[in-house]
Amino acid sequence: MAEAEPKTMQDLTSVVQTLLQQMQDKFQTMSDQIIGSIDDMSSHIDGLEKNIADLMTQAGMEKLDGESRIAATQKT
Repeated sequence: MAEAEPKTMQDLTSVVQTLLQQMQDKFQTMSDQIIGSIDDMSSHIDGLEKNIADLMTQAGMEKLDGESRIAATQKT
């Protein structure tokens, strides 16, 4: 960063605009990364929910009235 200090108001304006653009670019990159991570986590959670539902089905459980209960065929 061996840049010369701005000598005129126009130079200062240019330096500030460059810094603001760099900050905006970095913010956008970070925002994109966060959104990508959220999408990945959402996909993993969906997969986990499906696996849990499959395991419950295999174990003979079903969902009734919002609660997990043993299927009626296994209660008798």
